[in-house]
Amino acid sequence: MRIGNREFDTARGAYIMGILNVTPDSFSDGGRWNRLDAALAHGEAMVREGADILDVGGESTRPGYQAVPAEEEIRRVVPVIRALKERLDVPVSVDTWKAQVAEAALEAGADLVNDIWGLKGDPDMGRVIAAHGAACCLMHNREKAEYRELMPDILEDLRSSLELAAQAGIPRDRILLDPGIGFAKNREQNLEVLRNLGQLRALGFPVLLGTSRKSVIGQTLDLTADQRVEGTLATSVLGLVQGCAFFRVHDVKENWRAIRMAEAIGYYGGDYGSDTH
Repeated sequence: MRIGNREFDTARGAYIMGILNVTPDSFSDGGRWNRLDAALAHGEAMVREGADILDVGGESTRPGYQAVPAEEEIRRVVPVIRALKERLDVPVSVDTWKAQVAEAALEAGADLVNDIWGLKGDPDMGRVIAAHGAACCLMHNREKAEYRELMPDILEDLRSSLELAAQAGIPRDRILLDPGIGFAKNREQNLEVLRNLGQLRALGFPVLLGTSRKSVIGQTLDLTADQRVEGTLATSVLGLVQGCAFFRVHDVKENWRAIRMAEAIGYYGGDYGSDTH
């Protein structure tokens, strides 16, 4: 698929999306990059370490987060996106579920909209993405962690997001899917999704995995957010083995090395319709 000015071989490639939070309250790195100079320096560092895409977020979505008005979110992300696009030759994503923010970000040069509500949070989101010809990542989410059967329900929820995308006119080759680790799922449900990531390939779209420093790792290993790198690496390699093509992470260098090593052994992400090697 094409994101921005770059072609991604999602059948045989594995790519790193570096997280750039420009918020004061993100669960892991809140406040570290919310000045423009610090955000740019961090973005440049992540690209040097191997990031293929930078994902800029202006609203924390950690448990118990405070909602941010669209105007404030725009104020946070647009200058950073614009500056990143001027300085760096990598695609830039905006992490938002609000159509107004997505519109401003796309006009500033963003190439992808990373929507934690899979087009279900704002009825205008699909239209905005389609009108700009942008790529999108549709994440699984719901109000409560209540399921009849976890994986079938997740797949059905993602199909409904895909139907919204089709209705809006978003081409199939502009869509990524994300199983939503840490969203509307408890620890055991998150672990079950991680065991069954390969099932997402049945939907026929590249999969993005976002486990970086998340609570499922902290709860499993009894670690604070700043101590979860090794747990994240384990999930990234597991995701690669099961066919994930994109990995949204804080620790770019470490994840890049782990994924490249797994590939050297003979594992490749995203070979839809057949087993990985």
